[in-house]
Amino acid sequence: MPRSIRTVAAAVAVFALVSGCNSASSGGSSGGSSGKGGGGGGDVRGVSAASIKVGGIVSMTSASGYSKKDTDLGAKARYLRANAEGGIHGRKIEYLGAEDDGQDPGKNLAAARKLVQQDKVFAVAPMSSVTFSGADFLEQEKVPTFGWGTLPSFCGPQYIYGFNGCLVPSPGGTINQTWPEGIATVLGGAQGKSVAVIANDSDAGKFGIRTFSQGFAAAGFEVAYAKPSVPGTAVPSDWSAYVKEILSSNDGKAPDAVVSVMQTPANIGLFTALKRAGYKGLLSDPTDYDPGLLAKDATKQALDGVHVLLQFMPFESTDPKMEQFKADIRAAAGGEVVPLNMHMLTGYMSADLFVSIARTAGKDLTVESFQAAAQGFSDTGTLVGDRALPKGQKDSFGCGALVQLRNGAYEVSVPFKCHQPIPFK
Repeated sequence: MPRSIRTVAAAVAVFALVSGCNSASSGGSSGGSSGKGGGGGGDVRGVSAASIKVGGIVSMTSASGYSKKDTDLGAKARYLRANAEGGIHGRKIEYLGAEDDGQDPGKNLAAARKLVQQDKVFAVAPMSSVTFSGADFLEQEKVPTFGWGTLPSFCGPQYIYGFNGCLVPSPGGTINQTWPEGIATVLGGAQGKSVAVIANDSDAGKFGIRTFSQGFAAAGFEVAYAKPSVPGTAVPSDWSAYVKEILSSNDGKAPDAVVSVMQTPANIGLFTALKRAGYKGLLSDPTDYDPGLLAKDATKQALDGVHVLLQFMPFESTDPKMEQFKADIRAAAGGEVVPLNMHMLTGYMSADLFVSIARTAGKDLTVESFQAAAQGFSDTGTLVGDRALPKGQKDSFGCGALVQLRNGAYEVSVPFKCHQPIPFK
């Protein structure tokens, strides 16, 4: 038996790094996936002669107010284009939309059960949340599932895929070096430079500290501070103790860079406090590439100058694939030009990987044929770089960029590039 996902999930992710009617099933009450008649006989869960049923799980709401709701729009955009192009070997994708898990583990599992047992989906794409308690169930039911690989559940299981690979490695895997190498580029090199890394006091934060400490050290930085010290359940009202400790961490001096492995609103409080304390070094986080955050002056001021890690091509790119993404989003939004954000791309690329593998699987679509296609799948030049499976179920695809918020607009500070990953210990 493979190692339980639930056991692995005790190390939950890097921030979170910080998105119809039933068809016949093939066996048990959950519609098992052993059907062989993908040519249209209806004996494969979610597959008919005319359609393929797909659903999503997204944190549309959360206690903090943080939302990944546009992940759903991104997925819809990719499926609409796939259908406009004729679907997958003549079958249209019937996207049911995303279930809202509210960042609640119980709701995440309930959403997974509903999609499989009631809606009888063939696949879940996207899955975007800081919790993935439904992972064991989806793996057991052999449901191909796609999302942002910032959770351990995307690293190792047979049926679960990260759209840009596995970003939470286990020993023997690799660490994506986009963030350390990008910051080194901005600072003119890592030699003689120090960095402070801060995260939430949670399994996710502890794992993030472990991962990024290795990454920054391997890039040549002195890791002056690395602590998962911020409460994970509530945003501090007073950041002074954290700021004081960070600003003296480099042998009594401030580090050259402060890297937050947290998501908003924690980043807003931390960066505001650091700036008020006079900190002039580099600030960076992995989640605040979102024009919606700039609506409030206080938020805009807190994020001004911050370099945000991206693990995909920046929206500012003129690459034809990015232009296609923008056109697809506009079409899904009814022709309206909407502000782009990273959640849209999370949903879009989750859907894109599913579509790409499904097309490779051929006309006779079953879970078995899908999995066989996935095991030899590869392509190049996507919005997340070159993709390859099963490599992506153990390692990241190693690509990314940095953007900086300056005067209310994002600018590319380090262009999209793929870096050689390092072994995770």
